[in-house]
Amino acid sequence: MIKGFKEFIARGNAIELAIGIVLGMAFGTVIQAFVDHLITPLIAAIFGKPDLDNVLTFTINNAQFSIGAILTALINFILVAAAIYFFVVVPLNVMQRRRRSEEVPPEEKAEDVALLEEIRDLLAGRPPQP
Repeated sequence: MIKGFKEFIARGNAIELAIGIVLGMAFGTVIQAFVDHLITPLIAAIFGKPDLDNVLTFTINNAQFSIGAILTALINFILVAAAIYFFVVVPLNVMQRRRRSEEVPPEEKAEDVALLEEIRDLLAGRPPQP
């Protein structure tokens, strides 16, 4: 059982998953700092409050509704999605395209085409018949 566990851990998938989780956590910290120190002050400058949680709130029959909290969550989602797209997805796609263009093997001619070209070249080298 220990041997199977060692093989599982040694596989690339488990190691890549661990690396992905650690990088994801670090990336989340960067996004959180971006939101806390750039977006939140910008919202505070526009709306007079540091977040939108209390903007557009209303109460009906002692039930409190907050459109601002939904907007805050939506803005955070869009920022995280945009950051992942522009800082992870786009660079990875560019790297994959570069690898594919470098790895394109030269096209080999089909066997029958190569044979026909060889016959053509042999016939072209013969002297004309009278």
